[in-house]
Order: sequence, then C-alpha cells, then structure tokens
Amino acid sequence: MIEASLDAVRINFSTETLWILNLILAFIMFGVALDITLDDFRKLLRHPKPIVVGILSQFLVLPFITFLLVLILRPMPSMALGMFLVAACPGGNISNFISSLGKGNTALSVTLTANATLLAIIFTPLNLSLWGSMYEPTNLLLKEIAIDPLEMIELVTLILGLPLIAGVWINHRFRQTAKKISRYLKICSLGFFICLILLVVFNNWELIKEYLIYVFWLVLLHNALAFFTGFSLARLARLSVADVRSITIETGIQNSGLGLVLIFTFFDGLGGMAIITAFWGIWHLISGSLLGSFWALTPIRKNARP
Repeated sequence: MIEASLDAVRINFSTETLWILNLILAFIMFGVALDITLDDFRKLLRHPKPIVVGILSQFLVLPFITFLLVLILRPMPSMALGMFLVAACPGGNISNFISSLGKGNTALSVTLTANATLLAIIFTPLNLSLWGSMYEPTNLLLKEIAIDPLEMIELVTLILGLPLIAGVWINHRFRQTAKKISRYLKICSLGFFICLILLVVFNNWELIKEYLIYVFWLVLLHNALAFFTGFSLARLARLSVADVRSITIETGIQNSGLGLVLIFTFFDGLGGMAIITAFWGIWHLISGSLLGSFWALTPIRKNARP
C-alpha cells in the first residue's frame, strides 16, 4: 500500500514554476557554454581517448550499473524510474567547477560537458526508455504514462542544445564579453536553481519526510556508485590522474535539473521520481564538493598515472 501510494502521488509543482525552472536550466547551460570554445569539440578528434572514456562512463556504464543496482535493491517502481532517469542525464553543470577545485583536467571536464550535452539530446530519452522497459515494474509505469520520445528530444534540445550553441557562438565572436558575463551568470542561475529545488522540498516536505531515510540511503549508494564507475573506468583506461579525477566527477555529478524538468513535463511530477531526483540535486552538490575538496589537498606528481 505504501509503495502504491507513493507511485501514485504527484509532487506539487505549478506550471509557472516549471517554466521558471526551464528558463533557469537554459541560463545555466548558456553560462557554462560561454566558457566553451570550438576547439573543445575539435579535441574529440585530436585526443579522443579521455573523452570517449568519459562519454562511455556517463551514457553506457552508469545506466547499466544503475540497472543492476535496481535489480538488487528493488526500490519502489517510481523511485527506480527516477534512478534510471538520473543515470540517463548528462553531467551536471557544476562539475566543471568541482573538477577545477579537485585539480582535475578542467579542459577535459568542459569538453565532456559540451559533448555530453549534445549527445544527451538522443541518449537521455534512449537510455530512459531502454533501461526503464527492461525492468518490469518501471516498464508498467512507462506504458501507463506513454511518453513520446520525440517530444522529450525536442525539450532537451530547447533547454540544453540551443543554449549550448548560443553560448559557444558568443564565446567565438565576442570572447572578452563572454568571459565577463559567464562567471556572474553561472553563479546567479545556479543560486536560483538551488532555491527552486529547496522550494520543491519545502512544498512537499510532509511527503518527503515520510521517505527521507529510505531516499537518503538510496541516493547515497547510487551517487557513490556513480563516482566509483567513473573512477574505475578511467583507471582501467590508464588515463592520467587529472583525467581520472575529471571523469569521476563528470560521472558522479548528474544534471538533476534536467531530470526535474522531464519529470514535471512528461511524468506529471511522479512522486518517487521527483523525490529521488530532487534529493540527488542536493546531495551531489555536497558529495561532489567534499570529493573536490579532498582532492584539492592531494597533490598530483608531474606525469603521474594511477
């Protein structure tokens, strides 16, 4: 009865607030894109190995690991679907800052953000549909909701793809202007985004409080596995320590803002999905900052490899 009730609950989130969230997410992406150059995309051809490893970690290995975790833990169907969605999202925009804090390869982090954002237009809907359909309880939810993958692709293009292209173009044409406004734009938009997540939590606190301990450990384990996935894959590929750190962070910091937009647009604020994703949005900022701070105190020897 408890599981069924949560799977049927819809989180309180108005249409107006959803539009604001869409705009904030687009502005965050635009702010990140102002630091991205066309050369960041050319690096994919010149030095493909670290970027390919990072992309595989985010869009192939992490969704698969999430599927195995769901099979083992068998969480409530709506929460399992939320885990699949989080794993299907590209890296979070704050990953570039945390990578820099943790003495990772910031250029690689920015390049991964740019390429993963473009790939997310296709791979986020594809991964959600694929892994969600392979687990029977979430497959039933997907059938009940009957989302249109093309509509999801259109939305991801609007809130991630277009701001990315616009930011890169402005950086290319007006480099100094882009540098001046990017820092302030990212800080302000990120601040608004955190406030919106807290607003979701505040407006639905009674429901969230009932499942807080359950959600906390689920997100904690899932997030830890995401970091471990990026770290392990990068080490197996024998990348430099700085590259390992960046790929670890890119895999463990997911774009939960995109996840919330998709949940409130296509899943009508499905309770378990929204609680998992909102808590991810808070927790990965904490866990990522702790990891980045730890690595900031850990020196890297020149040319060191794991």
